Amino acid sequence: MFKPHVTVATVVQAEGQFLVVEERVRGRATLNQPAGHLEANETLLQAAVRELSEETGIDAVPQAFLAMHQWIAPDNTPFLRFLFSLDLLAMVETYPQDKDIDRCWWLPPEEILTSKKLRSPLVAESLRIYQQGTRHPLALLSAFQWPFSEDARASNA
Repeated sequence: MFKPHVTVATVVQAEGQFLVVEERVRGRATLNQPAGHLEANETLLQAAVRELSEETGIDAVPQAFLAMHQWIAPDNTPFLRFLFSLDLLAMVETYPQDKDIDRCWWLPPEEILTSKKLRSPLVAESLRIYQQGTRHPLALLSAFQWPFSEDARASNA
């Protein structure tokens, strides 16, 4: 049965710099946006908030929805990746809680776009989409008749 991996990612920007997380994949240091898998009983927005907090220590809600990518990784794993954005007034210190994250970096866009250490080509593509300036309201992603909490319904209203 076909079951794509559903993931979320957030492009975080402050003062013209972009936040990336460094994580090891098969022993190799890679760069990614704060990102991860959707878990049971959470909305896409809740997953983005949780992953941002776990991977960076930043407790904030993304401000906009950017895009959804359907992608097949080189190992033939299918993904649906929901991309959000968050603009902060200033760069903040990060405190990764996730043991898989080695550290976080604030980098200029050019350094990310030309890096040979990106976890996937979606990292650069996500930054390019952010730079294009299109933002969609979070309400575009609704959790229809979501039974798990009032907060979940309110955050996706």
